[in-house]
Amino acid sequence: MGSSHNETPDTSEKGGANVYIEHTERPVELERRFSFLAVLGLGFSLLNSWTGLRDPKLGSKQRAALTAAMAASLSVVLSSGGSAAMVWGLLVSAVGTLMMAISLAEICHVYPLSGGQYDWAYVCSPPSIRKGMSFFTGWMACAGWTSLFAAASSLGVAFVTGCIGMWNENYVAQNWHLFLIFLAFAFGASALNAFGVKILPTIDRFAGIWGMTGIVVVSITLLACSSGRYQPAKNVFATLTNVTGWPDGMAFILGLLQSTLGLTAFDAASHMVEEIPQPAKNAPRVMVMAVGLGAVTSWIFMIVLLFCLTDFEAVAAAPNGPLLTIYHQATGSLKGSTCLVMFNLLSMFFCIQAVNTVASRMIMSFSRDRGMGPLSRFLSPIHPRLKVPIMSNAFITTWVVIFGCVWLGSTVALNAILSAAILFVQLSYIIPIALVFIRGDKAFEGHERKWTLGKWRRPINFGAMAFASLTSVCFLFPPAIPVTTGSSMNWAILVLAIVMILCGTTWLIDGRKNFQGPLDLEERLHDGKTA
Repeated sequence: MGSSHNETPDTSEKGGANVYIEHTERPVELERRFSFLAVLGLGFSLLNSWTGLRDPKLGSKQRAALTAAMAASLSVVLSSGGSAAMVWGLLVSAVGTLMMAISLAEICHVYPLSGGQYDWAYVCSPPSIRKGMSFFTGWMACAGWTSLFAAASSLGVAFVTGCIGMWNENYVAQNWHLFLIFLAFAFGASALNAFGVKILPTIDRFAGIWGMTGIVVVSITLLACSSGRYQPAKNVFATLTNVTGWPDGMAFILGLLQSTLGLTAFDAASHMVEEIPQPAKNAPRVMVMAVGLGAVTSWIFMIVLLFCLTDFEAVAAAPNGPLLTIYHQATGSLKGSTCLVMFNLLSMFFCIQAVNTVASRMIMSFSRDRGMGPLSRFLSPIHPRLKVPIMSNAFITTWVVIFGCVWLGSTVALNAILSAAILFVQLSYIIPIALVFIRGDKAFEGHERKWTLGKWRRPINFGAMAFASLTSVCFLFPPAIPVTTGSSMNWAILVLAIVMILCGTTWLIDGRKNFQGPLDLEERLHDGKTA
């Protein structure tokens, strides 16, 4: 939608209905290029959960304070519960994440707005707190998506260095190697989103097909090559491994992080509502379907991996990463393992470009509503020729470069930043869900709905909040006890505190005077429901 506005105060509330702010200036709009299948492909590739690629590595880096290698992805769950946590923990995570997705999908159906969580926090809040709630939620979502862009880029590095290490046992990745590969992924995705927006829908459709094809090809290959050497079913479904120092129950909860992270960020479709047809219908469908597809495919793939690995301890301690090691154990061939991991590597790039797409839209939407303080006027415009939020794209890419520079100086500091990303995103989920849980139908008063959760809303909302709160708190625990060094500590809480301070400072300096909540709300709602 438009990128500059004439601000006006809130209109008065009538009968408890939500407040609408009307503005008419519409300089440049995004174009509806993305079909339903394109956005579904974007959502599926962004979750990328079947590969164990995306945020699980982020979580493991935080928890094990390891190098940025693929080993981090499965290492945390292999030590925090083992195969039992991987198989059954994934089902627990799938149920919890699906409840979050369904809860937010109902809100998105009624309020198809590109700001997603922060827009919903505004329209679902009582008048006295709606601005503050919206502002805080927007900051959490923006911080989360910006950090996720850096996280995804760093995970791509793991595959490249893992492949090099598999072929050259003497290879030792230097920090500057990691930094340059990191920048290559980030700049590649940024350039594609800046100058290739016309082909992004095709890429996203292909990404979905590539991911599904990869699951089938890799699974069949591993099963065929491992024939006669499968792990016993007991080892796959009933073996609990705990070397964390925590009690078994806590170790199992920590093991949930690998699967929970791989299913999060499903809100992507809600930030694309200005670029898809029938957003009130399609965005909620994609949110739920992406989680469902991610859960089913990742569960199948996880079981295949567990049946096909031959040396559990070697996989857990593999310098080139558990996934590459399992591929090599199953195929017995470096060439075969490298060919298989190409499905993961390309899927990882699709994930990175998808994160860039969504993160830039998130920053653009929040800046359009003056959420980024004085920087908002520079970050909100949509380029008149490219038809993309070019400055928002440049903004998140700049932050990725900064995070990369931090990586050169301190792996622990980068791990803390990236680990906090999912915490920020889940905080942005909890707020609108909690508001709807408390207010019920009042949160949707005056708006037509074609479907509703009805009597199931509060049970599903409660389950979603409980699961999100539990997993978010677990992100703040160290991966193992006792904590003996600073590198084994979880510093995500410090990053959370820094972002909270920045958010509060921006609110005091600029937000409380200039942030009026979502601008052009009535017009944007109309577009979202009739497009």
